Amino acid sequence: MTFCMSRGLSERRSCAIARISRSSYRYIPDPDRDEQLTSEIKQIAKEHRRYGYRRVWALLRRRKRYVNHKRVYRLWKSAGLCLPSCKRRKPAPKRGYIPMTALHPNHVWTYDFMEDRTANGQKIRILNVVDEFTRVCLACEVARWFDARAVIAVLEELFARNGMPEYLRSDNGPEFIAKDLKSRLASRNVRPYYIAPGSPWQNAYVESFNGKLREECLNLETFASLLEAQVIIESWRVYYNEARPHQSLEYKTPCEFLEIYRQGVDGMNDKVRKDLSEGEPLVTEVLTQRVPS
Repeated sequence: MTFCMSRGLSERRSCAIARISRSSYRYIPDPDRDEQLTSEIKQIAKEHRRYGYRRVWALLRRRKRYVNHKRVYRLWKSAGLCLPSCKRRKPAPKRGYIPMTALHPNHVWTYDFMEDRTANGQKIRILNVVDEFTRVCLACEVARWFDARAVIAVLEELFARNGMPEYLRSDNGPEFIAKDLKSRLASRNVRPYYIAPGSPWQNAYVESFNGKLREECLNLETFASLLEAQVIIESWRVYYNEARPHQSLEYKTPCEFLEIYRQGVDGMNDKVRKDLSEGEPLVTEVLTQRVPS
């Protein structure tokens, strides 16, 4: 640009030769604006210590800060907020697919157990129940122990509150294959679906949820008692459903995705128009792939 203009060419002609817009040539960075955004990014990173820059960018957009993800990455990197890079593992061999894909809400629920400990060393167990289609976490039930009757009690409460699924996907744990549980599900016309032994990838949705709960909540908290664990984990579950952007839902929350789905295809068009006008990410592709014919 300087070379062209020093030879007597106009700014318009110089920009055309250099193939840049005149607005870009005239742009003057505002340090104060970057400082304000960096401060906001640091605050989000402090509140959510396991988030990367893309999820922080999604949270900024939800706060009506329509910034480019590349700018967020630049400020994120300059502020030294990048998480330690994990050592790359060798790619695992292909082990098949997830059978029976969910096609609508309450089509397939999946559930599984996790374990943790309170500060005095006593074990706690967490029963997670997730709707595979919407990714909504229906329950994170925390107790010292679970048997088949306790699992039945949790499911009965969920059936009354959310309706009954067509299938319940799980592994072959003793609580899930108990005769009492099978007979209760049969009376409710809910069909259990057991994954193949030693095939956790067939239960990928709840395994993914377990990883998020472990990384973003359990690993960051020390529970003084069972009651404190119940309160903190339930609070995180509500946050996960209502406020945490989900990458596979194009940074919509599970509750937002469920609401858009319920509006149907006609209601989705208005939402897409609003997203286009505000610069929000679209969920068109996700919905068109999942809306049953």
